[in-house]
Amino acid sequence: MKKLLSSLTFLACLHPLSNLLAGEGHPVEKYNVVWTTPSEDYNGTMPIGNGDVAANVWVEPNGDLIFYVARGDAWSGGTGDGPELLKLGRVRVTLDPPLYKEGAEFRQELDLASGSITVEASMENQKRSIRFWIDANRPVVHVEIDSTVPCNASVALESWRAEGKNLLGGAQKDVIVPSNGETIRWYQRNVHSSYNDTLKVQHLEHLLGAFPDPLMNLTFGGLIVGDGMKAKDDQTLVTEKPMQRIHARIHAMTEQTETAEEWLANIELQRQEMESVSVEEAWPAHVAWWEAFWDRSYIHVSGTPDADRVAQAYQLQRWIQAGAGRGAYPIKFNGSLFTVDGLDARWAKPEGVYSGPDYRRWGGGYWWQNTRLVYWPMLYSGDYDQMLPLFKLYKDMLPLLRERTKHYYGHDGVFFSETSLLWGLNRNQDFGLNNPSFNNYCPYTRYEWQSGLELSAIMLDYYAHTGDDQFIKDTLLPIADEVLIFYDQHYKRNNRGKNGKLSIFPAQALETWHTAADPMPEVAGLHVVLDRLLALPKNLCSQEQQTRWERFKKEIPDIPTKQEGEIKWLEPARVYADKRNFENPELYAVFPYHVYGVGKADMEVAVETFKRRLFKGTGGWKQDAIQTAMLGMTDQAKEYVVESTTLENWKGKKDHPQCRFPAFWGPNADWIPDQDHASVFITALQRMLMLTDGKDIHLLPAWPDEWNVSFKLHAPYQTTVEGRVENGNVVDLKLTPGTRATDVINRKDSL
Repeated sequence: MKKLLSSLTFLACLHPLSNLLAGEGHPVEKYNVVWTTPSEDYNGTMPIGNGDVAANVWVEPNGDLIFYVARGDAWSGGTGDGPELLKLGRVRVTLDPPLYKEGAEFRQELDLASGSITVEASMENQKRSIRFWIDANRPVVHVEIDSTVPCNASVALESWRAEGKNLLGGAQKDVIVPSNGETIRWYQRNVHSSYNDTLKVQHLEHLLGAFPDPLMNLTFGGLIVGDGMKAKDDQTLVTEKPMQRIHARIHAMTEQTETAEEWLANIELQRQEMESVSVEEAWPAHVAWWEAFWDRSYIHVSGTPDADRVAQAYQLQRWIQAGAGRGAYPIKFNGSLFTVDGLDARWAKPEGVYSGPDYRRWGGGYWWQNTRLVYWPMLYSGDYDQMLPLFKLYKDMLPLLRERTKHYYGHDGVFFSETSLLWGLNRNQDFGLNNPSFNNYCPYTRYEWQSGLELSAIMLDYYAHTGDDQFIKDTLLPIADEVLIFYDQHYKRNNRGKNGKLSIFPAQALETWHTAADPMPEVAGLHVVLDRLLALPKNLCSQEQQTRWERFKKEIPDIPTKQEGEIKWLEPARVYADKRNFENPELYAVFPYHVYGVGKADMEVAVETFKRRLFKGTGGWKQDAIQTAMLGMTDQAKEYVVESTTLENWKGKKDHPQCRFPAFWGPNADWIPDQDHASVFITALQRMLMLTDGKDIHLLPAWPDEWNVSFKLHAPYQTTVEGRVENGNVVDLKLTPGTRATDVINRKDSL
């Protein structure tokens, strides 16, 4: 590794824009996005991120390089509906003479292998190159400019949050700090928090002051500095003289501090610490991180034009996820960190009301049905580090939610709300501002509590993959057992006596059937979670827990089904009515709760259920694509994943101008880029190729013969599965550890 880093450092010094992966190149390079003309506006953005700090980058026809900077923890103080995840700022880089004008040669490339964006422009005798990257190991944005002829440059902070503008979610006018002559500094600081407001609205006033407020005094912003640059004013740095090499950095920071002055002092300390590492050292380490990421797992599909498009879409979505997945909070389903300006035409609001990059449809809350879809594919891709913020968010909610359950219902355990703010309570608009009861006013989320069960299932899969015993003790059991205690104590039994079955009522089946008894998601979830907890090594849980789980397992109602003659199918619930949305809860027994599927008993029951489903199609958060893959329905699965790479809007409407970047799907029901749409697609593609069940590894459960593929995926028991598929046959299969080869089941061999 030291030899590799030394070589990379030498190349970086020789030519800053050299291809550090010289020679044959990395396989992921063929999926790079290349543009040969500038973009008209923000709709031509390219996304880039290091997992916590992210940017939307574009070059406009006048040659200016513009980018938004975002962080995953930049939460406003919020309004009655809670905080919003805000951008840090917008930066404009202007060269003199301009980087581009009509007639010049131009090339902008997203270089996946090195985790960077490069821009090259040639005009007359002057050639300029820009390398834009966000250090994979530090919260620093780098803009490196090289010119064959010395040129001048300015780097300017542009604030859209100003007096007279519509400020969303409790945002305020940006505080732009008077210049010290060499840097630009700015921030947002929460002087009000909606945290206490939610406690009061939701009948929890007695808990005021009992738990820390995550919003009050939260301060976030940035610092811009550049070599050979000085401040022209409080918002602009300029070169002191024409230069051939210009290197500007943007340092991003979020902290809860007692005063603004403390934050300013800390960002200066951060700057000094980060800049003690030279670019010659930071760049090769950054490239090494991305190379390791791309080598961690991959699916390179080929064979047809559709396959090529699917392959690029898969890599680009992993790029987008990796750009936002290692921060303090989970990825936001409604745009992640990559939202840009735009008017939400769906709601027909007055023109301009919702314009600006801070807006995202459905706001700052975490909607479980949407958030969880982002995390399921991370298991097969081995992106376990990106899953940890999800687990931490829900674990941190536990103390407050225990108190909520005791106050609301007089018993133990926790339930997670479908729409949760950072601390676990509902959005006030869902709970109801003048709601006298403890149940949500919003009928779509009133009894929608199955999120705790699905979270437990994801965590159990995480443990199965990693074998991390400490994770069981520190995270999985504290969450999963509290959820089970809630269900155990909250619902009555159907009859007296030790064999009485749990009666899950009142309840609802997702957001679709608002009146339900024993809904499929809860019933299937309870069966799966209890079975898998009982299968854990006995030393990881207490005897009391095991005994209680064994007793509770016997009380869970049977999976709801219906039968006519010899034909049997799954039902949304034992009793259901009052349909108001368009989900298929009955198919939760296929995904996410893997009760039925390839290799399991009675799969014909699930296939019959899929054929009878009320709501058909793909796009947005619809799960049909995943379920067809898990049911071995090759033709339908292929059709769905191909459609997913081309679908602009699931209703055929154009709510938003067309985005130039090929993986910015949406808005669908969410926002742009729609992380649900993309996550369903990549989950389905993975499960078409490989499906795991316990120790069994099913290969090609729904893989079309005409698609060839080179792949590396992760399976339970710390296993990687590598190989190729050519003309429908698996070749060069490699299992690590090798002992797992006996657990592979090639579905084509069993047909």
